[in-house]
Amino acid sequence: MATAKPTPTDSLSFCLAQLTAAAGEGLGGGKDTATNETPLGRALLALRTRHVKAAGGIERFRARGGLRPLLALLRRASAAGPAPSQVCPGSTPLSVQSAASAGPAPSSDSSPSIASSSSPSPPARLRKTLDLALSILANCCTEGACRAEVRRLGGILPLVTILQYVKTDSIQNRTARALGNLAMEPESCDNIHSAGAVPLLVESLMACQDSQCLQSVVRALRNLADSPQHRLALAQQGAVRPLAELLAAAPDPELTLALVRALLELSRGCSRACAEQLSLGGGLGPLVSLASHPKKAVREASILILANLCAQGLVRPALGNAGGVEVLLGELQRRRGPSGAGLASQQPLVRAVCLLCREAINRARLRDAGGLELLMGLLRDPCASAWHPRVVAALVGFLYDTGALGRLQVLGLVPLLAGQLCGEAGDEEEEGREAASWDFPEEQTPERVEAGSFRSLRSWLISEGYAAGPGDISPDWSPERCPPLPPPEPAEPASPTRGTALLRTPRALRTPGPGRSPATTEEPWGREGPALLLLSRFSQAPDPSGALVTGPALCGLLAYVTGAPGPPNPRALRILARLTCNPACLEAFVRSYGAALLRAWLVLGVAPDDWPILRARPLSRRSQHQYQHRELGEMLLQNLSVQAESPFGVGALTHLLLSGSPEDRVACALTLPFICRKPSLWRRLLLDQGGLRLLLSALTQPAPHPLFLFFAADSLSCLQGLVSPTRSLAFPPAIPLDLDLPSPCLYEPLLGPAPIPDPDLHFLLDSGLRLPAQRAASSTASPFFRALLAGNFAEAQMDLVPLRGLSPSAAWPVLHHLHGCRGCGASLGPIPPPGQPLLGSEAEEALEAAGRFLLPGLEEELEEAVGHIHLGPQCSPESVGEVFRLGRPRLAAHCARWTLGPGQCPRKRALALVGLVEAAGEEAGPLTEALLTVVMGIERGGKSPSLDY
Repeated sequence: MATAKPTPTDSLSFCLAQLTAAAGEGLGGGKDTATNETPLGRALLALRTRHVKAAGGIERFRARGGLRPLLALLRRASAAGPAPSQVCPGSTPLSVQSAASAGPAPSSDSSPSIASSSSPSPPARLRKTLDLALSILANCCTEGACRAEVRRLGGILPLVTILQYVKTDSIQNRTARALGNLAMEPESCDNIHSAGAVPLLVESLMACQDSQCLQSVVRALRNLADSPQHRLALAQQGAVRPLAELLAAAPDPELTLALVRALLELSRGCSRACAEQLSLGGGLGPLVSLASHPKKAVREASILILANLCAQGLVRPALGNAGGVEVLLGELQRRRGPSGAGLASQQPLVRAVCLLCREAINRARLRDAGGLELLMGLLRDPCASAWHPRVVAALVGFLYDTGALGRLQVLGLVPLLAGQLCGEAGDEEEEGREAASWDFPEEQTPERVEAGSFRSLRSWLISEGYAAGPGDISPDWSPERCPPLPPPEPAEPASPTRGTALLRTPRALRTPGPGRSPATTEEPWGREGPALLLLSRFSQAPDPSGALVTGPALCGLLAYVTGAPGPPNPRALRILARLTCNPACLEAFVRSYGAALLRAWLVLGVAPDDWPILRARPLSRRSQHQYQHRELGEMLLQNLSVQAESPFGVGALTHLLLSGSPEDRVACALTLPFICRKPSLWRRLLLDQGGLRLLLSALTQPAPHPLFLFFAADSLSCLQGLVSPTRSLAFPPAIPLDLDLPSPCLYEPLLGPAPIPDPDLHFLLDSGLRLPAQRAASSTASPFFRALLAGNFAEAQMDLVPLRGLSPSAAWPVLHHLHGCRGCGASLGPIPPPGQPLLGSEAEEALEAAGRFLLPGLEEELEEAVGHIHLGPQCSPESVGEVFRLGRPRLAAHCARWTLGPGQCPRKRALALVGLVEAAGEEAGPLTEALLTVVMGIERGGKSPSLDY
């Protein structure tokens, strides 16, 4: 087959020469168009179909200078009409950050279509020339270097002029395609906006009927929405409503995809103008329908558009009516499923669902569609911690939805809220004023810088009566403007109480700041505000005990009150006061060890994290707030005392102690010394009805609470103070201090080189050591030695009597005691220093020898020596357990007295009790009797009162 004959248009040089000649001579004039147009048309056709589309063809065309004559040709074509204004109303040249990513441009090589405008159609030859030239330019602008060259040569303004005056679909299509390709770079995008192209593209969008042309226009608008400023300008110039109207007209699949992609770009950071136009254009229903489109790109874009629209409160009710709540909630549930997407893809949906909670109509739909369970799942997910503040703020919308609150309580909201009080602040995006609830009129307040969480909840606070109007809520409530000290509490409905318990805030925690009067001081609203508002609502229930009077909830509240970087929100203090004043919560405070926790954390300053290892805290902070926390704790315990001593409380405590479960009975016995001040009540419950013995017997059982032994030590110490209220608060000497002033030694004269009197007896130890002695003194001191030395045993006739199983150190106090020494210091000899074990020591050997030789006086003296060294005021708690392990009843009482002394440090007291329990093991009897003796103040040798069960 013969090769085709080459034509002049096969040469790029020929085509460029024709293009240059046409650009210089113009498209009309005095020349014969029959000789000039045909070569130009063929050259343009060859450039479009062969040269530009070839591999590397666009780069060669640009390098050979083809763009300059091409733009000159277009500029001459656009000279027929006046140039548009350089700056379009609503648009200003703006710097942008990045070019919008452009997808493949719709094909523009179709034959010219019929004109769609009432404007006069250009001549056929001119229309064909423009079609070809614009197609070449659009193809060239797919490369970055060409886009920069076109911008440098001023090629944007001619395109805008052609768009304005040549109303032919094919030319509009190719012009829009060229502008869309140029808009892929921020600089070009800014110039296109400044040239006034947006209104012309919107006009084409409304006038054009050709699908290819519409796709090019839609794509150009999408690429022009590359920054927040440009998106706002597009919306303000009416670009959104025609897109929505086209979407509502059920276009073909390609145009549908182009429309949702454009709307997705325009709705990013959705402005009010965008939301209004999309709603007025009837786009909400089609978007909800497209959320189930079989094509993934259409489906996901539609869902994200709906999520973006939720940022505008004015459109959220209509969005809910169109079915958007179910769509967004279902998609978020799918993405959080086992086969769902990552957290990044869930973020816009989480934000949308939380915003939907601001209108009552959408809250009802969300609740019925399982939204409460979804929000609770987000709160439980540690990976979603950055969204937790937003979720809690969303749940505030259900504050007066009784059914929803009940469901949230069942799902475990309260402990999660308590945990949020001291959590890390998430990276929450601030909401604009437009995101406020649309259930209420828009606020007409001066523009001020406010925190996002404050703006988002202010309308709701007004509607629910927490404020009379916007003027009552100052931005000083926001975290940025938190006052230095919290104000006096505003009026809140208090729970009904029995007795005279007062719902009040400690004076030290509610002092107005400088320059603020009590009437005008406002309550701070920090990141913990939404959680506290919900907890306050739960605390106002008739019986909030099941939700709030639990270990996790109380720990969260107390951790916030004592650990807040500034003054705590007074609402937290009122919650605690309201709970302690509610009779329905009394039993829950007892069962959960809540009263003991309040005393330990607030009055004694020992939090669960401080036990058993003390947590390091800044000394300045502790000293600054310690008095305030103690005052709060004493007030809360006083509230509980009022409830406990009322007829209702007496019956509840008696029922718990006598008929409750074993755990409840122990908790009741432990709590009674903290909340009962009437002697008749605590004596009847703790002594007559066996509460004290029940508590003591529980010490050696498995602990029902992590701080049980700390609570028990504090409870026993408080009970001891109730039994002996006149006892001095100074630390009592556990052991008589006579040993500090030793008496004269009567045995020492026998040890010198000239003993006086001469010893008539020697004791022989296993080590071979001989110790001198007087037979008469030794026989008189002990029945054992009287029988041994003056009876019918062989030792009565011996001058050297062996003493088996006795070391020299243990024998030393025995010999001193036999010769009348009392308090000479010999008993201190076998006692090891503090920190060394007593079991297996010479002290234990000496005590065993004193018992074996029937020397009770020596036993007591040795025990006093052990106590003097190991149970002094400065000794460590660990020594108490070591002394108790000796198994001596008197030493056990000394250990109990050291542990429960009124001047003892609470933490040392608890550590000592831990040592006693470990030393007692399974033998609880000696420990119980020792503690009972000390608590009841029974003198040695006295009679114990009846403490039966």
